[in-house]
Amino acid sequence: MDLLRFITAGSVDDGKSTLIGRLLYDTDSIKVDQLATIQKQSKNKGEGEIDLALFTDGLRAEREQGITIDVAYKYFNTEKRKFIIADAPGHIQYTRNMVTGASNSDLIIILIDARLGVIEQTRRHSIIASLLQIPHVVVTINKMDMVDFSEEVYNNIVIEYSKIAKQLNIKDVKFIPISALLGDNIVNASDNTPWYKGDTLLHLLENINLSHDINYTEPRFPVQYVIRPQTDDLHDYRGYAGKVISGTYRKGDLVTVLPDGIDSIVEAVEINGEEVDEVFAPQSAVIRLKDDIDINRGDIIVNKSNLPNVSQDIETTLCWMDTRPMVTGNKYLLQVQSKRVRCIIKEINYKLDVNTLEKIENVDQVGLNDVVHVTLKTASSVVFDSYNSLRANGGAILIDETAHTTVAGCMLQ
Repeated sequence: MDLLRFITAGSVDDGKSTLIGRLLYDTDSIKVDQLATIQKQSKNKGEGEIDLALFTDGLRAEREQGITIDVAYKYFNTEKRKFIIADAPGHIQYTRNMVTGASNSDLIIILIDARLGVIEQTRRHSIIASLLQIPHVVVTINKMDMVDFSEEVYNNIVIEYSKIAKQLNIKDVKFIPISALLGDNIVNASDNTPWYKGDTLLHLLENINLSHDINYTEPRFPVQYVIRPQTDDLHDYRGYAGKVISGTYRKGDLVTVLPDGIDSIVEAVEINGEEVDEVFAPQSAVIRLKDDIDINRGDIIVNKSNLPNVSQDIETTLCWMDTRPMVTGNKYLLQVQSKRVRCIIKEINYKLDVNTLEKIENVDQVGLNDVVHVTLKTASSVVFDSYNSLRANGGAILIDETAHTTVAGCMLQ
């Protein structure tokens, strides 16, 4: 049974937490004791019926204010697939939390309030989905019950959002009219939308094809640990442990170890201590090479015929997550896969306007939640691919070395 990671995103009060609560409730994924607790809390709020949003709004501050602050993760499964849901906050000041939840998602559900249509946060979250190259986007037009399940309202929103998707080059977009509160088109098809002939949300989530999302043609193996037992039985054993983030490795493959550019041949590939014919993404494995090479954590073993970028000057689009501004000359740590290297902000090239998608040049500093394009200068060479061509090896984070906090999510170019 495969796994789908997805995130819900939208503006405040668009119904993200209620939607997840509805999915859990209608798929019988809620434990009896948890259901009883939520029912009691719902009565205390005087709402009469169960408040589905309480299943995900875990922080006390969230429950008291009826908002989502942190990213809440929930797990459930059906007969067809396992799911991990990230419920992202809707407030602008918590956009950085949304980026964290979306960074490893296979699919994003963007909620739009049918009464309000496409708004600034819709554009902001769509830009982030595009920058992070999330493969699948599902736009759910929620609260259709408040617009009398109007087909015209739905169609107008579809037309408006389709223009944004085209601008952002979002390719796989699907639209569903729903009412998270009442359950229309969530698990079961709704009689209130006879004009809608598409799938329910759950059916789409269960059947979306994930096999095409993994790159099997560009082998990338970041080394996480060097195994040297140095026992009597394994005196000469040297294995490189890590995760195959893309491509396939087999015995006899010609490979190059980067950033030093040393060539070798794969002597064996192992999983769980046993030699196998091949290893492929996203498996964790051990690779052994014929040559005795000085390889360290953070080095990458790649196919000799398909090389990534190796550079100290790196252009990247990033979402700034720190309350302290970023300015030219600031120093940080850049982490790409298992390698961490010091870097400096060499130049701020432009900021992206989330409303018009225009590039704003001559930017002096970058503030919280800004999406910008910058040039970094690293202390040593970094191995990476363009995020647009190979998402698995094109993502990185900037870290404040003093505060030990992540200050930006990066899409390397």
